Amino acid sequence: MTHSGLINLHKPPGMTSREAVDCVKRWLRPAKVGHAGTLDPLASGVLVIAVGAATRLIEYVQAMPKQYTGTFLLGRESDTEDIEGVVRMLHDPPRPNLDDVRRAAARLTGPIEQRPPAFSALKVKGRRAYDLARAGETVELAPRPVTIYRLDVKRFEYPELTLDIECSSGTYIRSLGRDLAAAMGTAAVMSALVRTAIGSFPLDEACLPEELNRQTVQERLLPSLRAVEALPHVELGDEHLSRIGHGLPIPRPADLQAVSPAGEAAAINRNGELAAILSLRDGQLWPVRNLA
Repeated sequence: MTHSGLINLHKPPGMTSREAVDCVKRWLRPAKVGHAGTLDPLASGVLVIAVGAATRLIEYVQAMPKQYTGTFLLGRESDTEDIEGVVRMLHDPPRPNLDDVRRAAARLTGPIEQRPPAFSALKVKGRRAYDLARAGETVELAPRPVTIYRLDVKRFEYPELTLDIECSSGTYIRSLGRDLAAAMGTAAVMSALVRTAIGSFPLDEACLPEELNRQTVQERLLPSLRAVEALPHVELGDEHLSRIGHGLPIPRPADLQAVSPAGEAAAINRNGELAAILSLRDGQLWPVRNLA
């Protein structure tokens, strides 16, 4: 049996994203299995698992907006920016009130430049930043543009602050807490994190690893099309699907009114299944990813 599709998994705290993938892979061997959007062991929540041909679509899921509930402890700092590192209490830090927090959150909403944490998987001269940081080297990563669509105070009782966050791909929630605290003249460490959604994959529809077995993993497989639902769709007949399958272009169909900003569209067969990702070039649609 050929396995292909997506699984909305609820990763529990204490488990690495790689271990979560392995929980799925054990029931789907020898199919290829990967994940979109790493969650640290401290964090829990939505982890989208791609299976089979759908692993070619991971970057589309990773690009989707993400939602989190993050909890932070003010008045302390750590090398990892969360409680997993060495936590140091500040001496007599300021105690911001709710209005202070809301004003600082408003300043961090929208497009911002964010400096990623030293303990991150980003590469510096071919090595992971966290490997360099663990070796005692000073790691200073360049700020990167991210967008914070929503930053709401869910609960605040000093020193504990809980935020509901909606943000673009590439945002580090630990660093968002760091910068929010710095805007109030103090520091913060992240104590808990739940990813409540990736795009249209919500937490309340996710399954736990222990709920999976040889039968339920099949029932939990979602169509690959869910990964590219934001792309314009074009239904192709057998002749055009055959050309696409051989890496050949097809004329742009008259019913395809638009393509994505990247010039892409999703080709589906008559059963509504994703067959390929197409790219518009010189008035023709060329296959960039074949999934049939």
